[in-house]
Amino acid sequence: MAILSKLSVISQSRDARLFGATSTAAFLYWIYCVSREGGQNRKQTKDEVKFVVNESGRSGDRRRAQVQVNREFFKSLRGILRILVPGFWTAESGFLILVAATLVVRSMCDIWMIHNGTLIESSIISMDLNHFLRHLVELVLAMPAISLVNNVLKYGLNEMKLRFRTRLSNHLYDSYLKGFTYYKMNNLDNRISNADQLLTQDVEKFCDSVVELYSNISKPILDILIYVQKLTQAIGGQAPGVMILYLILSGSLLTHLRRPISRLTVTEQRLEGEFRFVNSRLITNSEEVAFYQGNSREKKNIDSSFNRLVNHLRSFIFFRFNMGFIDNIIAKYLATCVGFTVVAYPYLTPSRLANSDYKTRMQDYYKSGRMLVKLAEAIGRLVLAGRELTRLAGFTARVQELLTVLKDLNTGTYKRTMLESKAINGVLGRPLIPNAGKVINEDNVIRFEKVPLVTPNGDVLVEELNFEVKSGMNVLVCGPNGCGKSSLFRILGELWPVFGGCVTKPSAGKLFYIPQRPYMTLGTLRDQVTYPDSYADMVARGYTDNDLRELLGRVQLSNILDREGGWNAIADWMDVLSGGEKQRIAMARLFYHKPQFAILDECTSAVSVDVEDGMYQYCRQAGISLFTVSHRKSLWKHHEYYLHMDGRGSFEFKLIQPDTQEFGS
Repeated sequence: MAILSKLSVISQSRDARLFGATSTAAFLYWIYCVSREGGQNRKQTKDEVKFVVNESGRSGDRRRAQVQVNREFFKSLRGILRILVPGFWTAESGFLILVAATLVVRSMCDIWMIHNGTLIESSIISMDLNHFLRHLVELVLAMPAISLVNNVLKYGLNEMKLRFRTRLSNHLYDSYLKGFTYYKMNNLDNRISNADQLLTQDVEKFCDSVVELYSNISKPILDILIYVQKLTQAIGGQAPGVMILYLILSGSLLTHLRRPISRLTVTEQRLEGEFRFVNSRLITNSEEVAFYQGNSREKKNIDSSFNRLVNHLRSFIFFRFNMGFIDNIIAKYLATCVGFTVVAYPYLTPSRLANSDYKTRMQDYYKSGRMLVKLAEAIGRLVLAGRELTRLAGFTARVQELLTVLKDLNTGTYKRTMLESKAINGVLGRPLIPNAGKVINEDNVIRFEKVPLVTPNGDVLVEELNFEVKSGMNVLVCGPNGCGKSSLFRILGELWPVFGGCVTKPSAGKLFYIPQRPYMTLGTLRDQVTYPDSYADMVARGYTDNDLRELLGRVQLSNILDREGGWNAIADWMDVLSGGEKQRIAMARLFYHKPQFAILDECTSAVSVDVEDGMYQYCRQAGISLFTVSHRKSLWKHHEYYLHMDGRGSFEFKLIQPDTQEFGS
């Protein structure tokens, strides 16, 4: 009460308005202090990176620093906001301004509604029918405008969510699908094991959280500024001053108590991603699992992942229950009690209101009381917005991690557990540094000069590989499993980094790869032959459907056009076509693109020998030089050289002679 008495004296002085302004300044200073929390009070060391293997068997680094609302969070958020709103003259900036303007208009509507409602109730108490009808008609006439303002606000917020998601998704996919980044993230780098969830669910939740926070903070701040000014004029500065003081104290307390929410949100999203990953693995490998009858084992894996998620969600629910209990008391009910106290003080103590009549006191009480209630509600919403801020910190950390990894991969940097340990040990007598070797683009030649075959895990398959193949030379690549055949092709395709030496090869568009299980894209039958070209690309290259029909004839697959309903037929081609048909479609795709070199990795294993013989002959006619991996001895006659790797680090590159075909086994 001593504080209230002091505030009453201030309110009766000429400096009452100055006190209200000072309260507002104190509130803004509190916002500033919260934004610096964690940066001033304690120094954060750099995140310690520790490589671990999680329970699902995928390796990954885990940053041990806690995710919370601190300087690092605001730095990351500022960087992402530059992506969401790249400039002032953008649609996103326009919608931010529209929402802000609508919030101002809505607050003014709230003040008008309070004023008009007070006049209506005063007319009822005074039994003044004319005034009652006039103010009631004003309210009815204002309803369309107020409704329009509310719906414009909702439209602006929803459009902002959609535009932010579009901006961020486009930015991420530009990086994710740049070059072979999508491949490197899943095969070379093990910091992120659930990119699909980050690119879809986490991006959506982040954008929703940003917009909700913008609305939940800007509207209460605006209301506080307006109601503080109005109340200071009406009843002095003591009421808004006490409410602002309460905001500072309660906000600081709740911000401290909510710190674990950011960490719990990050863990929730990670466990959701692991659960999705386990399910996607089962879908991808369903045939192998079915052959092994491994459904019971897979169920254990899924149950284990799901139970970890459920246990975390249950603990998160319990934490939110406890925080909700505290939030309701501090931000709602106790704030209401403080509001009642400050609004009642001028009426229950000697003041200028003591000499006013009952009607005037009633009118002042309703008007000021409603404003104080609105002020208390705004303060409560602002305090509770801290909960959304800590949740946003979790999503920000997830999105920032994805941005960091994408940036690293696009600059040729990746991190992998086993490579880190083997790089220290120096397997080759020198550190294993990705991209330490050179790649030179040159037409009509493939040359390896002192190039080690090294897997992303750091396993050295061949210490130094040296050979040269020129256009017109067909090479048969042979050797036992694990000797380095696939590694050689991945280096040629620039999927894996070069750890040393120099690789000379044609550019990516002049080197084609066909695996044993060819990829069939979504789209028409025509798209399967021209992939990755679209129909427009095909026309630009000077091809027609008749040309494609001729290519199908060369792989003895012309009947598929009539069977499937023509070039524009759409189906799930991975299921519709048999294994042999998919391999022949892939060979027709090779003939369409006519590269300088082609890598054929057991890609005719499901094709009859006579059809295979015709396809290899056409490759020679078309001037396509071949690197072939196959155990079929019938293919030796189509090659002039062989590259044999014995799996123990040695290799041979020689001209094929009748006595060298023993390596075909």
